[in-house]
Amino acid sequence: MEWWAGRRQSPSLLATPQNGNKRGVIIMLYREFGKTGIKMSVLGFGAMRLPTEEKNGVSTMDTEESIKIILKGFKLGINYIDTAFIYGDSEVVVGKALKQWKDRVYLSTKTFVGNFEKRGDYRRRLEEQLKRLDVSCIDFYHFHSISYNDFEEKIKRLKLIKEAEKAQRENLIKHISFSTHDKPEGIKKIIEEGEVFTSMLCQYNLLDRVNEGIMKFASEKGLAVVVMGPVGGGRLTHSELLMKEVGGKCSTTPELALRFVFSNPYVTTVISGMSNLDMVEENVSVASIKKPLTNQELTSLNRFIEKRKTKEEIPCTGCNYCLPCPKGVTIPYIFQLMNYAKVYGLKELAISRYSNIKSTEEVEREKADACVECGQCEEKCPQKIDIISQLKKIHKTLN
Repeated sequence: MEWWAGRRQSPSLLATPQNGNKRGVIIMLYREFGKTGIKMSVLGFGAMRLPTEEKNGVSTMDTEESIKIILKGFKLGINYIDTAFIYGDSEVVVGKALKQWKDRVYLSTKTFVGNFEKRGDYRRRLEEQLKRLDVSCIDFYHFHSISYNDFEEKIKRLKLIKEAEKAQRENLIKHISFSTHDKPEGIKKIIEEGEVFTSMLCQYNLLDRVNEGIMKFASEKGLAVVVMGPVGGGRLTHSELLMKEVGGKCSTTPELALRFVFSNPYVTTVISGMSNLDMVEENVSVASIKKPLTNQELTSLNRFIEKRKTKEEIPCTGCNYCLPCPKGVTIPYIFQLMNYAKVYGLKELAISRYSNIKSTEEVEREKADACVECGQCEEKCPQKIDIISQLKKIHKTLN
C-alpha cells in the first residue's frame, strides 16, 4: 500500500521541481515497511556517494555540502537514510545532518562481520558507530554484505544474534537487518534461519534481476525489502533502445530504471546514492509519480529485453572457467560489456568501460586484442562459446 505525504501534508514535503522538470509539485510516496507499522519513503538516501573535497592533498568528505544535500532530501520527504561503518566519514556526516533535522528520519547503518573473531567484537563496533553517529539508538542495524557462509561461520558461530538482541533490549538498536550480495539460494537460508530480521537490503535493477524471486519470498515472510543499485551503479546511463520501447513514458534512462524498480510490488524502499542537489530533486520527482509503470508497459519491456537477449546476447554465465587467460584478457567482463551494448543499448557505457580496461599490480587485465588464439578458453567454456571469434568482433565494435 502507498500513501502520498505519509507523515503529514506540510510545506517541507512539497517542492516545485527545477531544471525544466514539469511534473508539478513533488509529493513523496510512502509504503508499509514490512511488519514494523512504519510508513517509509519509497526513496531512501544512500550516504555512500556524498561529495568530497581536497584538503592538504587528501580527499575527504565535504561535510558542509554533504549536510546540505542530505537535508534537501529530508525536506522533500525522504525519511530513511542508509550509511555504513566502512563508508569513510559518512556516519559522522549523517549524524551531524540528523542533529539539524527535527522530524522523524529512520537511520540505517551496517557493520561488517568478516573480521570479527569473538563475540564481543559486535558490541565494540556498535558502540563505536553510536559514537560516530552521535546517536543513542540506531533504527536498522545491518549485518553488512553477508553470505550464508558468513551467517554460519560468523553470526551463528559467534552467537551474534544474541548480541544483537541484547542491544535491542538495551534500546541501542531498534531492528536487526542484513544486507547481502549472496545468491538467492543463500539468501533464502539466511531468511529462514534468521527469524529476527526485520528487513533485507539487496541489489536489484533492470540489468540485475536475479533477486526477483527472493524479494517476493522475503516480503511474504514479513520482511521489508530495501533495494540498492537501482540504476546499476551508474551503468543505466543512456539507452535509446529502452527509451524507445517505453514510448516517451520516461524522460531519461535513469528515470526508467528507477520507475522499473518502484513498480515491483515487493520493494519497500529504494536507496539511491546522491551526491548533489539536482540528483536529489530529480530522484524525488520520480519517487513522487503515483502511477508506476503499468503491467502492460512492464510486460512489453520484459518481452523486448528477452527478445534482444535471444537474438543478441553472448550466452556467458560469468562462471570464469575460461580464466585465467595466459595473456590476461578479461573475457567474462568483456562479454558483459558487449551484452550491455547489444541487449540494452548501453553502447556509450560499454565503449567507455572497454577503453578503461587495464592491468593493475595485482591483476592482469587486457582488452580483446591481446588474444593470441591459443584456444585454452574455448576448451574450458561450458557454454561452448566461440570465444576467439567473439573477442575479435567485440574489439572492432568497442575499441
